[in-house]
Amino acid sequence: MFQRAALEELIKWGDNTTHKPLIIRGARQVGKTTLVTQFANRFAHYLYLNLELPEDRKPFESFSTIDNLLQSIFFQKNKPLNLQLKNLIFIDEIQVVPEALNILRYLHEQAPQIHVIAAGSMLESLFNSEVHFPVGRVSYLMLRPASFPEFLSALGENAALEQLKNIPVQPFAHDKLLSLFHTYALIGGMPEIVAHYAAYRDLSALGPIYDALIASYMEDVEKYAVSSAQALHIRHVIEASYASAGKRIKFEHFGNSSYRSREMGEALRILEKALLLHLIYPSTSVRLPLVQDKNKSPRLQLLDTGMLNYFVGLQKDIIGTADLNDIYQGTVIEHLIGQEMLSFQYEALSALSFWVRDKPTSSAEVDYIYLFDGKLIPIEVKSGTEGRLRSLHQFMDLTPHAMAVRFYAGPLQLNQSTTPTGKKYFLLNLPYYLASQLENYLAWLPTQIKS
Repeated sequence: MFQRAALEELIKWGDNTTHKPLIIRGARQVGKTTLVTQFANRFAHYLYLNLELPEDRKPFESFSTIDNLLQSIFFQKNKPLNLQLKNLIFIDEIQVVPEALNILRYLHEQAPQIHVIAAGSMLESLFNSEVHFPVGRVSYLMLRPASFPEFLSALGENAALEQLKNIPVQPFAHDKLLSLFHTYALIGGMPEIVAHYAAYRDLSALGPIYDALIASYMEDVEKYAVSSAQALHIRHVIEASYASAGKRIKFEHFGNSSYRSREMGEALRILEKALLLHLIYPSTSVRLPLVQDKNKSPRLQLLDTGMLNYFVGLQKDIIGTADLNDIYQGTVIEHLIGQEMLSFQYEALSALSFWVRDKPTSSAEVDYIYLFDGKLIPIEVKSGTEGRLRSLHQFMDLTPHAMAVRFYAGPLQLNQSTTPTGKKYFLLNLPYYLASQLENYLAWLPTQIKS
């Protein structure tokens, strides 16, 4: 089962007696339909509607009351309308009928017993000005590529998964977990890729699937762009983004093009709303509130590191490497740590951030900052000695707390470190494969500092 954690979130939503209609957000091909189908086993009746199909669309285009709509839907699907039973309606490609989004609130108000989930192509809806989400009337669940724990589950590596979730991880599990994480870093978390690898363990057979994934995104651009020029801009961003992933970018001439900042900025933001990429903006503060500076250059985070590896041609470099930090100047592992940090965040506004200090005499950059327990925790992705953590030291000199995290290829360690100016702080060194467990280790860290 891939999306075990996401399924658990769905179950919590389903068990909540005051549940609102749920909109599942996520890029194409991240497994939204598969997830809901797994969840549907808990219901007496499951009704799947795809509004791209005329017969499924018709009830939403010609109804007089909500009761009439429900009767029509259940009739079309040959199910008895019995509100005493548990019923789940899944409305896929809901953006095809914009009014259906507004109908969600009335379904909840007039038939709260029925569980309703909606999903659709976010890229498509962005080009339709009629689509408006009923703010405050629905809940959201963000679905992303499979995380490392979900990858282990798909491969049947149950013992490794158990040790991964054991806090703290045992030393005897380190080598195997790191080896499995290298495989995960190589192929990424797109469900179809993971499923094929789990079934056949054949890396060479994955190429056509990667190609089909990128082709499907390109086809969306052709289908839904409002002009041929806009389609051209977005296609360029998709094609050029892999070479710029994990790096700070400028909109002007993005991807060695002649396009202007306005054109590239618009294309990047469209793809960000489609959840195919994230623009990670830096913060200059070491205290709350966490405010990103949109005037500074963002760092580009793509949907999946496995796709990045394939399209940049890094797969052979990853096979056999001792430390992922040695690949592509550390860009791949830094990108993957960001992907893992997003994997356990299901809220609609989940985001990554990093820290910069732009001063003529002391510029610095920390890979990520993470809000936890009222503190901004600095996170570096870097191997080698602690002496290489110059930017982290600068952050710790400025922040009022004394906790920092480093992801690296080595074993779990907690060290007391000292900045060049003499401030002492605790540095939690976590092996790369524990990125998905970050929150658990941040909760564990204070207990270890006390002892």
